Amino acid sequence: MNASNSDVEELIRLAKLGDREALGDLLERHRGYLRVMAQRHIFGKLAARLDASDVIQQTCLSVYGNFERFRGEKAAEFVAWLQKIHEQNIQNVVRDHTRAQKRAVGREQSLDDLQGGAGEFPRLGQTSASQRVFRGEQAAELARMLERLPDDQREAVRLRHLEGCSLAEMTEHMNRSEAATIGLLKRGMQNLRKFLGAGE
Repeated sequence: MNASNSDVEELIRLAKLGDREALGDLLERHRGYLRVMAQRHIFGKLAARLDASDVIQQTCLSVYGNFERFRGEKAAEFVAWLQKIHEQNIQNVVRDHTRAQKRAVGREQSLDDLQGGAGEFPRLGQTSASQRVFRGEQAAELARMLERLPDDQREAVRLRHLEGCSLAEMTEHMNRSEAATIGLLKRGMQNLRKFLGAGE
């Protein structure tokens, strides 16, 4: 177990004993991961009306209100539980927003349109539980590293490597020249490699 997992598991232990500050620290450690998950579904036209921070806040409230139901002890178990709650909150917010938009005259759009063609949310049953936990744990660690990057570098890395956007899509989204976008992506990846090399 690495030091990061050990720290998380100590926070889980304390939170289970009723330490609300430990639970707050636990959620703060995963805020970057929650943001990355939310941004995968809330972008484009939808992002103009919804703020990923609102969904993150809702998930934090859900965790505070339901932490006694969490039965795990390991960092990976917490990430999997947190991911399930967050995915449900994201789905609820997008669904509610879609219904409100459909009620507005002349504003009918499909969920795919609102999500910029992102398609359905991933179904939990499509992979094994162990695969989901492993991917979730890796994603949480990556999100922590991404949080350390400057905003523009983080956005470039997220768009290219998490969303799979083309360079043309990235330049349009970021409202930057091609050369500036490439520079941001390059510096972002160099910084991530430094973090990984330092074992941070």
